[in-house]
Amino acid sequence: MPSPRILLIRPSALGDVCRTVPVLASLRAAYPGATIDWLVNRPFAPAVAAHPMLSGVVPFDRSSMSVRTPRAALQFLRSLRRARYDMVFDVQGLARSGLFAWATGAPRRVGLANARELGYLGLTEKHTVDSQMHSVERMLEVLRLAGIAPVRDMRLYTPADESRAWEREASISGTRYAVIAPTSRWQGKRWPEERFAALIPRLFEAGVQRVVLVGSASERAQCSALLAAAEQDPARIIDRIGGTTVGGLMAIIERSSLVVANDSAALHMAVGFDRPCVALFGPTRVDLVGPYRRDADVIQHVSPDDPLDHKNEQAGRRLMERITIDEVASACARRLAVLGPA
Repeated sequence: MPSPRILLIRPSALGDVCRTVPVLASLRAAYPGATIDWLVNRPFAPAVAAHPMLSGVVPFDRSSMSVRTPRAALQFLRSLRRARYDMVFDVQGLARSGLFAWATGAPRRVGLANARELGYLGLTEKHTVDSQMHSVERMLEVLRLAGIAPVRDMRLYTPADESRAWEREASISGTRYAVIAPTSRWQGKRWPEERFAALIPRLFEAGVQRVVLVGSASERAQCSALLAAAEQDPARIIDRIGGTTVGGLMAIIERSSLVVANDSAALHMAVGFDRPCVALFGPTRVDLVGPYRRDADVIQHVSPDDPLDHKNEQAGRRLMERITIDEVASACARRLAVLGPA
């Protein structure tokens, strides 16, 4: 029997793409000779493109699936059919991913029976999974129910060109540095920016030689105090907010001594590279979407009456403000101490 052709569907978001890697590892262990492709949003493709277990990336442009671009949408769906996949695993569980699964015409299309937005309609094999499981375990449970043994390998791999470019960074090469990821799309998930700024001197006291600030260009407005600090001390505080690609962010995190982050993609990359981290959580259920198997790295203060809704900005802000500078600085110092002298 010829080796099967398999498509893994998990287009977004960036943090979710990073923590879907165990699905790839599980499929590769079950089908060592298979062609395994990954359908992923084009901007996030570098997060998985260099993974040695992956055969290829199927980049998806969100703009191509607009009602204003029907021809491009049809062409993309036809390209999925032409690839002649034998099996498809949709672990996104939304209408669009279900459409992609259906469009392949694969004889076996596996996913969630309780997918949202009727995403299960594109599947031939549907499995009901407990929604109260961690997101990584939910995806792996789909595979287990489909007869594939879970492999909990979270490792990420940086694109070689991005890795070499960061190695050549004169101001950072050979130093012990911390990454600060202070931003979030949702205001309720953000630790107060001025507290991140106040944390930086404490990191230097704990033995860090450089601090690298990361985030997207659209998030620079969230970082005025941090950007001011970088302007005052550019030799030690490196501003990369809006100045790096996804692959570049991976390279920065891979070589870091510590990552301090809100609930964001940078945090899940830190898990994928097994870096020490301090995760700052407010209105989010850590048991569902926190850093996988790294609960001890999370700082969160919630009571039974607190609403865990990241869209509730006021409630989220209250939760994030319960996290003090002193406890974050202490957690960072403990992790850096384990590394020994710089």
